[in-house]
Amino acid sequence: MPVAAERMSRVDTAWLRMDNEVNLMMIVGVWLLTPALPLEALRERIESRLLKYDRFRQKVVADAMGATWVVDDDFDLDHHVKPARLVREKGQSERAALQALCGELATTPLDHTRPLWQFHFIEHYEGGSAMVARIHHCIGDGIALTSVMMSITDGGNEPPKRRRKPAEGAQDAQDPHDGDWLADAVLKPLTELTVKAIGMYGSGIAKSLELLANPQEPMQGSAEIVRTGAQVLKDVAAFALMPDDAPTRLKGKPVGRKVVAWGEPIPLDAVKAVGKALSCSVNDVLLACAAGAIGGYLAERGDDPIGKEIRAMVPVNLRPLEDAWKLGNRFGLAPLVLPIGIANPVERVYAVHARMAELKGSYQPLLAFAILAMTGLFIKPVQDAVLGLFAKKTTAVMTNVPGPAQLLTLCGSTMRQNMFWVPASGEVGVGLSILSYGGGVQFGLITDERLCPDPDAIIQRFAPEFDQLLLVALMLPWGGPDVD
Repeated sequence: MPVAAERMSRVDTAWLRMDNEVNLMMIVGVWLLTPALPLEALRERIESRLLKYDRFRQKVVADAMGATWVVDDDFDLDHHVKPARLVREKGQSERAALQALCGELATTPLDHTRPLWQFHFIEHYEGGSAMVARIHHCIGDGIALTSVMMSITDGGNEPPKRRRKPAEGAQDAQDPHDGDWLADAVLKPLTELTVKAIGMYGSGIAKSLELLANPQEPMQGSAEIVRTGAQVLKDVAAFALMPDDAPTRLKGKPVGRKVVAWGEPIPLDAVKAVGKALSCSVNDVLLACAAGAIGGYLAERGDDPIGKEIRAMVPVNLRPLEDAWKLGNRFGLAPLVLPIGIANPVERVYAVHARMAELKGSYQPLLAFAILAMTGLFIKPVQDAVLGLFAKKTTAVMTNVPGPAQLLTLCGSTMRQNMFWVPASGEVGVGLSILSYGGGVQFGLITDERLCPDPDAIIQRFAPEFDQLLLVALMLPWGGPDVD
């Protein structure tokens, strides 16, 4: 049965329009596989698994009111899954050449006359193969795309069938639970940074924000929408009154050339052990390492980070994880302060813990989602102005996505390592990714070449920062409550 054209949600429309000269709204990821995998095997797997998600056969047709998902009648799999070749400079390692390719691809726009995704396959890399994936953010957020990408691995789940309610003379209806993701996220929070919208505004806020996200629902005549719109305006003003972020060499005017880096995994069990010893969460430990690495990098280059803090926008999942396969963007943003100026690693962990506690129960993720939904209705100059407001208040976008605990295989080849980088909006020039996978935790960094030409110099500081905490933890008496 042919797939009907579908209006893009207001939030996804906002992400579609966020592309600018210095930041493209693409999620870029890399998979390292061993042993080597033939290109045709990958293409067959993509065709049999990924293309069962309608979205990956659809292109975007924009209009004055937004955009529509339309099936690409000229779909060509060879365009979307294509061979790539590493060009190594003299003395350059394969890893450095792959990182350079990732940076180049992160600054190369996708073809908007085709579905907005592409996989670049290096058949021979470090004794195996490597794949660089590029997917536009309007297709889905990190949680959704992680779920979908895992489905193409050996034993991965196919997308569930949507239940449809027959209606005579009307279009097929989606699963009645499709619109309940926001209420579920409010009532049964699934992220560490939970939301308290019901306690503050009553249950009507859930319906109001659902209407903001749903392109099929009318915007006129709803008292709840009026109240929500008024609240959004108040919170835009609150964001405007938030102090601009501390000036460092990581803030400034980007030039739009990206550089990327990633490190070797840190054992997750060791991170949990440190958290237990310090009565802090795994996230507290990892974010403290990130703050220390950034502070050390700035000090090494002549800046004085003492007493300074920088703000990172942290995506907060607002959907039940079992609904991740439905794609689209369902997350808010919470401003997290990173104490880069605290040299003592233990003191830094507790400072991060305190800042995380301030965010727990915050309504800001829902409000940021609402702001993004509203910007999907604005003309691009107005949307750019709103996004510029976010950029002034933050230095980085930071995301933490949990991956599978066990190593996965793809067509019989083991995925030994994977990493992804989130895009930054406006003129934000730093994106930090933390990914747990296969019993390890990895850090990845994407930066603008002008603001941070050598992100690997920051990446290489994560392990030493963690080693300091591990040494302290081994010297402490164990005890205290477990913290998830």
